[in-house]
Amino acid sequence: MRTIVLVEDEKDLNSLIKAYLEKAGYQVISYLNGEDAIENTDIDAHLWILDIMLGGDISGYDILKKIRETNEEVPVIFTSARDKDLDKIIGLELGSDDYITKPYSPKELVLRVNNMIKRVYSKDNKKIVYDGYTIDLDKRSVSQGEVEITLTTLEFDLLYMFVTNKNKSFSRDDILNIIWGSDYFGNDRVVDDLVRRLRKKMPDININTIYGYGYRLT
Repeated sequence: MRTIVLVEDEKDLNSLIKAYLEKAGYQVISYLNGEDAIENTDIDAHLWILDIMLGGDISGYDILKKIRETNEEVPVIFTSARDKDLDKIIGLELGSDDYITKPYSPKELVLRVNNMIKRVYSKDNKKIVYDGYTIDLDKRSVSQGEVEITLTTLEFDLLYMFVTNKNKSFSRDDILNIIWGSDYFGNDRVVDDLVRRLRKKMPDININTIYGYGYRLT
């Protein structure tokens, strides 16, 4: 299920758009103000919908800038009550992907979301973005921004196992069987060493140790 983050300070409109998106099959995380949204720009989302003019000191522009500090690829749709070319130009310069003027039909927004998701992820459905890392499952490559991260075969296999099973707990024996195969008879401490190496190369990855059992990616 694709996750959409909606930032809209009009409470009734926020609820209405959220309902339409959920009916279309999306998981929706919504915020009513820029302050809450800008504190959560590291959410693993597939698309953001940002109202430009939010109540308070933080605008949709500010949120987009914060998003782009760690994620240059997630698509962003701007909404605004002002139909001004300058708004559109600024949004595009900051890295937005689409712009819709209020008042708009919820059905039109859902169609734009559907088209954006299809366009971005149909060609990129073998890539996973996690905490600023772009993991290309097809090419077996990892990058953080413009920096390529070199992983060994086993390190990538471990990363693949975690990112495709987020929040699932694995025992050391589970990991041995998945990564090394059921015919491996070595010490399960090789698992700890492999996790340590992956953490060192990808320090932002959140692999939790479950003491006496194994590991879980959150």
